[in-house]
This record gives sequence, C-alpha cells and structure tokens, in this order.
Amino acid sequence: MITLSEKAASEIKTIMDQNGGTFEGVRVFVAGGGCSGLSYGMQIADEPATADDLVFDAGGVKIIVDVQSHQFLSGASIDFDDSLQGGGFKINNPNAVKSCGCGSSFATEESEGAAPGAKSGGGCGCGGSGGGCGSH
Repeated sequence: MITLSEKAASEIKTIMDQNGGTFEGVRVFVAGGGCSGLSYGMQIADEPATADDLVFDAGGVKIIVDVQSHQFLSGASIDFDDSLQGGGFKINNPNAVKSCGCGSSFATEESEGAAPGAKSGGGCGCGGSGGGCGSH
C-alpha cells in the first residue's frame, strides 16, 4: 500500500483542477537511473489503470502503481512540502537503504548492484544543496 498525507492529496487535487479535467488519479512509479540506482516518478494519470496495476485510494485520490514498481514502494508515504527551499512532493520509502541527497534517487537491498537498466555512479545531479549522494 502507498499512502498520501492530507497535504499531498490536497495538492494533487488542486493540480488536477488547474489542469482542467477529469483524471484517473496519480501514477507513482520507479525507473532505473539516478545516482543511487532507482528514481521515483509521479504523473497525473489520464489513462485508466491496467491489469498490471495496483490502485489505492488515499484522501479521495487514486494512486496507480504498476506491480513491478510496487515491490520497491510498498509501505511508502507521499507528503507535500510547500517551503521555498526544497519544496514539492516527498516520498518516504521504508524500503530505501540509501538515497540521493535530494530524495529523487534511491536504492533498496534488493536493487543494490542489480537494478536492471540503472545507471551507475556519476554524481548526484540533483542540483542545489542536497546532502550529497548516498545520504539517507
């Protein structure tokens, strides 16, 4: 299961309303890449969930996650920080054993050294003053 804070659910609803439409929900996924091996992704979903997706309801928002991504995100919670420095959606992932300083790249015990299609090393690429790669 993946959960949303009230603030994150409210922000997602606002984004959907501002973009004028009826959306299926928010798709949350994991892709290979980033300095820690895996990267988080989120997008407003305008396509319905497929048979390969899991769907959770949190605060009136549908969260759509493909089965492969769910193995890395199970138990994660998503919050929204509206501060001027470092604001945006933040994923708190109990499966992450290391992450990039800006929180957009992570690794799990299962993915360490074995993430298919993942890039290796090369610096954080987060920009700004994140805590550096490998910090948790």
